[in-house]
Amino acid sequence: MAAYGQSQYSTGIQQAPSYTPYPHHGQSYTVPPYSIKTEDSLSHSPAQNSLLSYASNFSSSPSGQALYSYPSHGNSIPPGIFQGANGISSSAAFSSSQQDFSAYPSFTQGQYSPYYSSHYNTPYLTASNVSPSAISTATSYLQQDHPSVITNQSPESLAGEYHPPASPPTPEKEQDSAQQRRGSDGKLRGRKRASDPAPPLDSEIERVFLWDLDETLIIFHSLLTGTFATRFSKDSAKAVSLGLWMEEMIFNLADTWLFFNDLEECDQVHIDDVASDDNGQDLSTYNFAADGFHSPSSGATLCLGSGVHGGVDWMRKLAFRYRRVKEVYNTYKNNIGGVLGSPKREEWLQLRRDMEVMTDMWLTNAVKALTLINSRPNCVNVLVTTTQLIPALSKVLLYGLGSAFPIENIYSATKTGKDSCFERVVQRFGRRAVYVVVGDGAEEESAAKKKNMPFWRVSCRADLDALGHALELEYL
Repeated sequence: MAAYGQSQYSTGIQQAPSYTPYPHHGQSYTVPPYSIKTEDSLSHSPAQNSLLSYASNFSSSPSGQALYSYPSHGNSIPPGIFQGANGISSSAAFSSSQQDFSAYPSFTQGQYSPYYSSHYNTPYLTASNVSPSAISTATSYLQQDHPSVITNQSPESLAGEYHPPASPPTPEKEQDSAQQRRGSDGKLRGRKRASDPAPPLDSEIERVFLWDLDETLIIFHSLLTGTFATRFSKDSAKAVSLGLWMEEMIFNLADTWLFFNDLEECDQVHIDDVASDDNGQDLSTYNFAADGFHSPSSGATLCLGSGVHGGVDWMRKLAFRYRRVKEVYNTYKNNIGGVLGSPKREEWLQLRRDMEVMTDMWLTNAVKALTLINSRPNCVNVLVTTTQLIPALSKVLLYGLGSAFPIENIYSATKTGKDSCFERVVQRFGRRAVYVVVGDGAEEESAAKKKNMPFWRVSCRADLDALGHALELEYL
């Protein structure tokens, strides 16, 4: 039985003959004083910020029975229709002057406009589309559950914010799904929804892909030497020219923005290796050019072989530089063109296009594989390269790989070798995770075999295509 008391049914539905006149009460009935009792045994107030539920199926009325009629108890109001603190409990007779329903306050759809968006199509019957002839045929309506709206907020505060979904889940279903997630098997442990911005903890990572950089993800060194053009029958002069052009951009970015002139002799394996020497000083107004990092007395012995200098003050300045490098990387990893500026940005874009043509979309296929891995819950890409850390970061930015590799996931094996870097990665993510090594060289293959890690060799673009296909089929 539909909720009685809404005037949106007043124009298209004839009045039930079972209602007889009753004397008008002195108290005026406005929105807050009373609530409506619906067939679901729940009291609803027209002022409440929730939607009234209707019966799931409406069918034609049996012959001889008026639509929306109520059993008559003499001349009294049917019990259970109006309840509440100010509900009608009197059984006084109706008066003929009050039989016109237009005298009651109209609760139209416009009254609840703050809770509906302008494009909302109500699934319920309205006075404009209900007629006796239309109701005479049986029509089935499905009940829709809608999330409740907080009742202690004013309509103005909610205006324009409520957009009911097409099929919103009920609270019971949400609780059931939450219990199912908590009760899932171990493989689903700690997995998060895609909309959750918080990354998983290192201990929750289940699979780690260890990537080589040059000649695996990007084509750079073989362009400079001409081996790529010779092997794949390309224009050798054009290939070398593109390689030299990219090399110039790599070192210009490293020198100008990443302190490579200062850090070339103080290379680190990881960006946070000297973070313990950083005192957290604000660097917004810090003058790196005049802080005395390159003192004349130091000469060429600024850094020892291990990248460590004895002075505490000097080590703090070194840590400042690596912190600024990290800030630049995180700020521009998705928009390196903002650093280059015009016309360097246009030159860089043209270089990227020419290199993709020369390498038969090598980088595009590599990015496809990286994206598939990043889309998985609790999987991560880690870069381990024999390039020094600062030039490696410059390469990652200029080749557009910053979104695939957080700076914390980039390691330089220039000083320690890949075997040591692999062990460091294993200590970080734990031995329960599965590690897959992707590369083209003998060094990463040997290190993978020592640690019983699967190795995927990339020697041509077809190997990247096969890797992407294996990832799509979840073989890896």
